[in-house]
Amino acid sequence: MIFEDLDKQMRVYEESLDQILLPEIFMVARLDGRGFTRLTKEVCKFDAPFDIRFRDLMVDTVKELMNCGFRVVYGFTESDEISLLFHPEENTFGRKIRKYNSILAGEASASFSHRLGQAGVFDCRMVPLPTVQRVKDYFLWRQEDAHRNALNSWCYWTLRDDGESVSSATKTLEGKGVSFKNELLFQHGINFDKLPSWQKRGIGLWFDTYEKQGYNPKTHQNVLTTRREIKVEYELPLREAYAELVAGFLTGNWIPDLKS
Repeated sequence: MIFEDLDKQMRVYEESLDQILLPEIFMVARLDGRGFTRLTKEVCKFDAPFDIRFRDLMVDTVKELMNCGFRVVYGFTESDEISLLFHPEENTFGRKIRKYNSILAGEASASFSHRLGQAGVFDCRMVPLPTVQRVKDYFLWRQEDAHRNALNSWCYWTLRDDGESVSSATKTLEGKGVSFKNELLFQHGINFDKLPSWQKRGIGLWFDTYEKQGYNPKTHQNVLTTRREIKVEYELPLREAYAELVAGFLTGNWIPDLKS
């Protein structure tokens, strides 16, 4: 059979399940670590409930994703989770979902594993959002998830350090509200409100511009050049202030190059 004919026939099957994210729909990618509880607690034995080494691994992984060829305007990470907000005009690979999922999961897994020295695998899903308000809601939702995870994790590991078993600590916290959990920590000398902000709100990353003094060898003059670098914010704002921060990355109010 002539190759061109066979190629044309097979492409139909290969592309039969292709989906695309429609133009004018905002795009967010969410990545999650696969089997990270065992990886972090049993294999690598990171400190619980939070470990700065693991935090920095996740931050470096987000940086890698923001520089891997897509127009990502904002990155967010909490626990073993990453969310990426894309430029409204991002159109790489014709917005084919399988391309974003496979490439981002592969890039994250490779970057994280290389830095850790152990295999760490991520999955990825694309989240289409119809309006700026829904984008704001999404990131408020993930920040609230970070807060809940932090409170639960601190309570659980405080009980474990107090000698309780896995089942006992889990049962103690089952069905309990925020007030109970805050009081539990307080009785163990921990003020949840005073804990590091990044543990409770997550970490935000975005491109920032700065001016750097340079030298033009052709004109023999000193010149100012504009460079971009990724800013890492460990103390994100809350509620509406955070929502407006995120929305600014879509309107250009926070990153000047969005207006170009």
